[in-house]
Amino acid sequence: MGICSGCHSGCCRSFAVPTTGADILRIERDLGLDFWQFACRWEDQDGSIALKYAPHFHFADEPETPWVICLMQTPSQIFPGTSKCQFLQETPPDENSPLGTGVCGIYGSRPSACRAFPTRFNETSDLVIIHDVPGRGKPLNSNPAYTLCPRPWTKEDVDPIQAAEDLAVARYEMQFFKTLAVQWNQRPQDWELFPHFLRMVYEARVVADQKQDQQSSSGQRFAA
Repeated sequence: MGICSGCHSGCCRSFAVPTTGADILRIERDLGLDFWQFACRWEDQDGSIALKYAPHFHFADEPETPWVICLMQTPSQIFPGTSKCQFLQETPPDENSPLGTGVCGIYGSRPSACRAFPTRFNETSDLVIIHDVPGRGKPLNSNPAYTLCPRPWTKEDVDPIQAAEDLAVARYEMQFFKTLAVQWNQRPQDWELFPHFLRMVYEARVVADQKQDQQSSSGQRFAA
């Protein structure tokens, strides 16, 4: 049984989940949701959300404020006074699960940051490293909702093929998102325009081979 099976999902309660544009568009497509139903911007003055992983965006209404694009959170029904990822499906505590259980409601479409947790590449990107997970996600909050993994992770908990693939995709997509942020931040627009900008950029990410097009056009002219 995996380490996450039967857990109350403290990670999905403790952290704002940074997204990439690809994460956002995948959730829209797979779940039939609109951007405004699940995405939000989190103020991040101290960089504690971005953690040098996600880019900061600036917007016309507050141009000096750094924001990170994340999944929305909602109040927990099991732990009053706490919050959780809006996609986390929670069940109440019982004798087998003293803190209840939590299951991702969009597991197949979850963001890259969730897929990669708690791993990273080594400096040469040929080894997957398991991060040490702290005991609590919010050290200053004593609510049991914010306790993290029930035991330390081991290499047996991590699929050596899937983990490397997830990390490679996460790194590529976040780097692309950082490039997109640089472009956006040159002339910050209103927050309401961000989804349109996002779709426009990603729709232009696939192009036809110009050489092939030229050869095809030449062939058509010759045939004519």
